[in-house]
Amino acid sequence: MFLGALCGATFLELILNRSNQSLTPLESTQQALDFIHSDYLTSEQLALLNELTINGFRQHINPGFLEYRKSVTSGGGYAAVEWRATSLNTLADTRGNEYIDCLGGYGIFSVGHCNPTVVDAVEQQLHKQPLHSQELLDPLRALLAQTLAGLAPGELNYCFFGNSGTESVEAALKLAKVYQAPNGKFSFIATNGAFHGKSLGALSATAKPVFREPFQPLVPGFHHVDFGDIDDMRAKVAECAARGEGIAAIILEPIQGEGGVILPPDDYLPAVRALCDEIGALLILDEVQTGMGRTGKMFACEHYGVEPDILCLAKALGGGVMPISATIASKRIFSVLFDNPFLHTTTFGGNPMACAAALATINVLLRDDLAQQAEIKGEFLLRGLQECAKRYPQLIAEARGMGFLQALEFRDNETGYAFASEMFRRGVLVAGTLNNARTVRIEPPLTLTLEQCQQVLEHVEHVLAKLSSMVEHVSVTETSTSMLH
Repeated sequence: MFLGALCGATFLELILNRSNQSLTPLESTQQALDFIHSDYLTSEQLALLNELTINGFRQHINPGFLEYRKSVTSGGGYAAVEWRATSLNTLADTRGNEYIDCLGGYGIFSVGHCNPTVVDAVEQQLHKQPLHSQELLDPLRALLAQTLAGLAPGELNYCFFGNSGTESVEAALKLAKVYQAPNGKFSFIATNGAFHGKSLGALSATAKPVFREPFQPLVPGFHHVDFGDIDDMRAKVAECAARGEGIAAIILEPIQGEGGVILPPDDYLPAVRALCDEIGALLILDEVQTGMGRTGKMFACEHYGVEPDILCLAKALGGGVMPISATIASKRIFSVLFDNPFLHTTTFGGNPMACAAALATINVLLRDDLAQQAEIKGEFLLRGLQECAKRYPQLIAEARGMGFLQALEFRDNETGYAFASEMFRRGVLVAGTLNNARTVRIEPPLTLTLEQCQQVLEHVEHVLAKLSSMVEHVSVTETSTSMLH
């Protein structure tokens, strides 16, 4: 049968009773296209999509992801399968359940889901030319670089565009290396709890052993010190100097995201900046998660009055529509690439659709003053979370954050996991952080309304009360059992 003659629901109906294993690759792609082109699916079609997704992950992607997402399963037989955004701040699964998004794709959806300004810009560019020829000059890359140069602090005015946060860090490390090579400086200082990505170079700066150990040996010359402890960093610098090891750069997140939303002392970043100036090291600030208005300012370093030598951006830069990253540096540093601009390149970095998305995203952030919204609404939400922490100290060690980058740190991993699971069942998406399992992040779109903030707090209160009663019941049972023995 000629598949082109089959349309939407007709083809889906034909295969509803067929095993997906029996579909040819052509039929499989037609099936996928019909799902893509369907605004609405019948209950049978939604059930099929759910089954195909779970089986696809189990048999062809990685079954470990199904285990990892236990917080979004019910009885082990159903995994939530994302279907569509229902508003800037909500999304729905294939079973019609709607969720307030307080995860934000780990910081991707700063301007909300399917922001119409961003989507429209990408659609317009899609019809013009999706990707560039690689030979002619592409205008949107130039316009985006000019915009970021005007937005970034100080003299950060040259941009390299990639596709992910890891790529932006990788570019920053390579740029620091080539800049410092004539000075004989090749080493880096990063911090414990840091997360900078998982490519070999970025992973060398990332701290968590479980990610690092399978890939040893990593790139040499990386040292880790405690985050927020300037004395520890100075001691490491002195130790390196004593053996003639020069520091090319210090790389930090202004606020550790995956480490558990860890805020440094107010004087920490200025002290690190001063130390870099003192020893001639570059300061790389990884704002992949904290940038683009997330913390209440466009860049988190602005809270501390610190200008880095190299700034890394990604995640929210693409507006939740396209992947794009930027590595921004001053002319003094970036000029080491002028003689050979092909020293570090990427095929898809800075492509027209990604640049269109980023330009539209920045437009929305500035037009709607979303950074200030994150500051105001973030304070409201954080106060509520801190009040909950006071009421349930047996469960929560601390509620902390800045802007709309917040976290609840629980007393143990199990409680944090149970909290995320219960919030999911009540229609609110939250999740743990990669480097700190006890900590549940709350990182909604900056478009989250005050009314939705209040709804989230009500759900948090309900879940904590439920978990508290469960803990008390277990405690009473254990005490009774002990007395009987």
